[in-house]
Amino acid sequence: MRVGFIGTGSMGSILIEAFIRSGALNPEQVVATNRTLSKVERLAEHIPGLQVARSNKEAAEGSDLLFLCIKPLEFKEVIEDIRPVVTGEQLVISITSPVLLRHLEEQLPCKIAKIIPSITNYVLSGAALCIYGNRTMPEDEVLLENLLSHIGSPIRVSEQYTRISSDLSSCGPAFLAYFIQKYAEAAVNATGISEEEATLLASEMTLGTGKLLTTGGFTPATLQKRVAVPGGITAEGLRIMEKELGGVFYDLIRTTHAKYDEDVEKVEARFFGTQVD
Repeated sequence: MRVGFIGTGSMGSILIEAFIRSGALNPEQVVATNRTLSKVERLAEHIPGLQVARSNKEAAEGSDLLFLCIKPLEFKEVIEDIRPVVTGEQLVISITSPVLLRHLEEQLPCKIAKIIPSITNYVLSGAALCIYGNRTMPEDEVLLENLLSHIGSPIRVSEQYTRISSDLSSCGPAFLAYFIQKYAEAAVNATGISEEEATLLASEMTLGTGKLLTTGGFTPATLQKRVAVPGGITAEGLRIMEKELGGVFYDLIRTTHAKYDEDVEKVEARFFGTQVD
């Protein structure tokens, strides 16, 4: 199997490295290109055997799976490059949420899927969201999910829930990391504990909490109930968090959805020439 990658930025390189490190793919099966060729050449130096394509067309031609790891407004140009060489048997996979399945199905003759990976896939963990177009067959979906299962948990979602699913699985690590950073900073400022020790403790706590919520049989609510003794310190802390943070999460979701809608409009304008105010 030959797997092509167009785009070796942050997420493209994470996927390539994770697939190879997990044993899902051998380096010789991967061909990659990037708008700045020096970036993919450096990646190939780091991963002996990785093939460097000199153009988008070269990466696409003959690839059974082709991952498009590019920014939303770059899709039109890339699609125009690869359209002459893409065939109906290939599976093209976008990792960009504002580019909709119908956008790609209207522009390319092949099978289309969309995945939303997470930075957690770098450590072979977390979710990889899977969304399929009208032309994919069950065997295509099994092939892609078997590949993704080496670097995380493939989870099928409806395209209408792409944004909120991405908030939770893909943006979530950054949001959670911000919480840990601020929690540790407050501990340092209030008590004098070292930043290194505070960050380590908070990070290990996060790892353990994740295991409790996935394999430990707890839900967020039951975990809080188990830890927080009525009238105790944890219960008092939860009371303050509910008071101060309760509305933040609604604002967060409204903000990410507004940005997503704006990006979809820009993609529509780019592809079809519609007017964006």
